Amino acid sequence: MVVVAPDILDEVRQLPWYLPALGAALGLVLWLFGGRQHRFWLVLLTTVIGGVVGLRFGPDCDMQPLVAGLLLAVTAGALALALARVLLFLLGGAASVWLGHTAAPAWDAPALCFLIGGLLGVLLYRVWVTALSSLAGTLLLAYSILGLLGGAGVCDAVGWAGDQTALLNWACGSFAVVGLLTQLLLERRRVRRKLAKEKARKEAEEAEWPPYTRPPHPPRHWWEWGHKKSGKRAA
Repeated sequence: MVVVAPDILDEVRQLPWYLPALGAALGLVLWLFGGRQHRFWLVLLTTVIGGVVGLRFGPDCDMQPLVAGLLLAVTAGALALALARVLLFLLGGAASVWLGHTAAPAWDAPALCFLIGGLLGVLLYRVWVTALSSLAGTLLLAYSILGLLGGAGVCDAVGWAGDQTALLNWACGSFAVVGLLTQLLLERRRVRRKLAKEKARKEAEEAEWPPYTRPPHPPRHWWEWGHKKSGKRAA
């Protein structure tokens, strides 16, 4: 398994310098905050993919490429959030089947592995989305930084990536795990700050408007009850 492909890296190296720099900045944002804003990134990615597919295959369906691309982009963006859990179910099931076949080839139960992996993918929706965003940011950072170094002539990035495949795989995997933990810690810290602000706001409101307390009633004796009732009847 090759995480950083030398042929793709060679294409990135030939791009203008500002495109890999923009990719590195985008990768860092994904690595740090991709899980928090996953709905935005999911809708954006699905919309772009739908638009590209519509532009490519629109003429084959007797449609104008621009019209097909626009309609398919809007449709894909509208259905992105609804199909996200379905896609996670399929991806989790496929990953579970691959992991089961790799770890225990003699245990032939692909249907069971697929259902268990898909169920875990749906239940651990937030964790999977955060992990995927961290991995996407890591890959974008790796390609962008190596492309910048190779394009500037600092080193032979393409040859080095081909020779150090195992090192790059472990480095990208470790960096993606660190990104996952970092995003979870940042999200936990954000939730704590939000709860602290809400608690402080409630305390400020209670201090400004103290709760209403009814004044205590004077003690009533048993001989007064009949007197007051008769007084009311007479009135």
